[in-house]
Amino acid sequence: MPLAAFLVLCCCCCSSSAVLESDYVKYKDPSQTVEDRIDDLLARMTLAEKIGQMTQIERKVATPDVMREFSIGSVLSGGGSVPATRASPQAWVDMVNDIQKGSLSTRLGIPMIYGIDAVHGHNNVYNATIFPHNVGLGVTRDPVLLKKIGEATALEVRATGIPYVFAPCIAVCRDPRWGRCYESYSEDHRIVQMMTEIIPGLQGDIPSNSPKGVPFVGGKGKVAACAKHFVGDGGTTKGINENNTVIDERGLLTVHMPAYLDAIQKGVATVMVSYSSWNGEKMHANRGLVTGFLKKKLGFKGFVISDWEGIDRITSPPHLNYQYSVHAGVSAGIDMVMVPFNYQEFITDLTAQVQNKTVRMSRINDAVRRILRVKFEAGLFESPLADNSLADKVGCREHRELAREAVRKSLVLLKNGKSMEKPLIPLPRRARKILVAGSHADNLGYQCGGWTIEWQGLTGNDLTSGTTILSAIKSTVHPSTQVVYNENPDHGFVSSNNFDYAIVVVGETPYAETAGDSLNLTITEPGPATIESICGAARCVVVVISGRPVVIEPYISKIDALVAAWLPGSEGQGVADLLFGDYGFTGRLARTWFRTVDQLPMNVGDIHYDPLFPVGFGLTTRTVNEADAPADS
Repeated sequence: MPLAAFLVLCCCCCSSSAVLESDYVKYKDPSQTVEDRIDDLLARMTLAEKIGQMTQIERKVATPDVMREFSIGSVLSGGGSVPATRASPQAWVDMVNDIQKGSLSTRLGIPMIYGIDAVHGHNNVYNATIFPHNVGLGVTRDPVLLKKIGEATALEVRATGIPYVFAPCIAVCRDPRWGRCYESYSEDHRIVQMMTEIIPGLQGDIPSNSPKGVPFVGGKGKVAACAKHFVGDGGTTKGINENNTVIDERGLLTVHMPAYLDAIQKGVATVMVSYSSWNGEKMHANRGLVTGFLKKKLGFKGFVISDWEGIDRITSPPHLNYQYSVHAGVSAGIDMVMVPFNYQEFITDLTAQVQNKTVRMSRINDAVRRILRVKFEAGLFESPLADNSLADKVGCREHRELAREAVRKSLVLLKNGKSMEKPLIPLPRRARKILVAGSHADNLGYQCGGWTIEWQGLTGNDLTSGTTILSAIKSTVHPSTQVVYNENPDHGFVSSNNFDYAIVVVGETPYAETAGDSLNLTITEPGPATIESICGAARCVVVVISGRPVVIEPYISKIDALVAAWLPGSEGQGVADLLFGDYGFTGRLARTWFRTVDQLPMNVGDIHYDPLFPVGFGLTTRTVNEADAPADS
């Protein structure tokens, strides 16, 4: 070969080799360790790209152009924020992918992570399975059931293209006057700790050799979870939402903290900070607890996220001194900041504070490292775009049967028969004529409660798919039984119709957060009047639909049987399963049922503990086969 040709060939080979070597990007190589990929990516990122990763915005403003321009790291759906009314799984997937394509078109192609509140199933989505709220699930004391609910929820969330959920709430609600008490499993931290088994259901089982505190998300059918709200949100004075929890350090660590240790041991990916304060210090600004205890003491290596506009509320009134709030929140250890609409001001202020060294670059790098760690562990770099392969999981029969089981295990029988009388439950299904009454008997929205389709919940039966308690009763009784439905009958109507028995379904109307704070905890009118009109004129079972214990003592002597059904969700058939004896009652209270609100706060273990029904109380019933049921009552 001529020398000139040889030199040309060598130059070409060297050039080709150089091109191939320069094309290799370590952070895009899944064969590398997660930490090596993070190191490589962090070294390539500008300050603007890093602060973009720390920013979470609402889907309504998350256009592809915004994602590209600001390198936004995360997007969320607030309560009720959906691509369209009754949007299909495909519509959700298309929306998430459109936003994701904006992120992938950035210089480094870092995928965004989309988050949504899925606090009792995929509750924003039409036709999804709506499980009982946590207040009912705590009654079950069944970690295996909770894991299955987590698995089902993860599949339905993934079916809509979403890889991240703001759940579970592991608050220990110590006062039922709190409007978020139904998001809490129990006033007893030991029950709350048991229920953290929902985390491996959502994320997958953490490998036995996984390093302490490292987040784990196990594949396409799993989602990153979020333990919330750190810490002490269930202990505020008089149960006022976002208020002050007054308790010493020992009390905080022994009552409100233990479930976080369980969550971290199970590989939870993220932790959300509480709006509330501890002894006057806002949690969003509490560096000692967020960085010192959660990250350093407990070894949590996922990312810490603020609540909705959480840093705004560091000051009172909110947004009074936003620059201070940005500094305080980020310096406290918040890694991802939920700034749904005010993202440009946040980015501008944080950028300036890093440039003038008010916020250290090391704090920014720590935050971004944690965010990237979750994204890598969740597989977003390998599979950033969602597909429609899981669409048939949304509201599928298997999940609805699981929710029905959860309803059966979450109900508590508080009374069953007056003194010297035989029990009323199980109810005979071959009765001549029965009355079903009450504002909650035929209202799917009421039985699902808040955080269902809309943030505050809805009323009526057309909000989503499901079975009301009335329709469940009708489908359960014998065909010969006449079912009369009258929402609020007067005493004369009840007396003149000679009903074999009545089922009265009353309770609270839907609410969420501060809107649910209550100092009187009464059943919503006309519930008390309905009980007064019916009970006494007919043998009656009262089913209470509520997010917490409510005032019931004034009526209890008139009631033959009393059932706490909490907020059972979309599968009302589970209530009928127990009323008519297809299954027996097994649920035991996970919350103290007070006599009067003047006793509150009152929790199991208190010196002056004098409840109407204590934690652990619950009557049981036998299972009755239809063939064994009496011909009439």
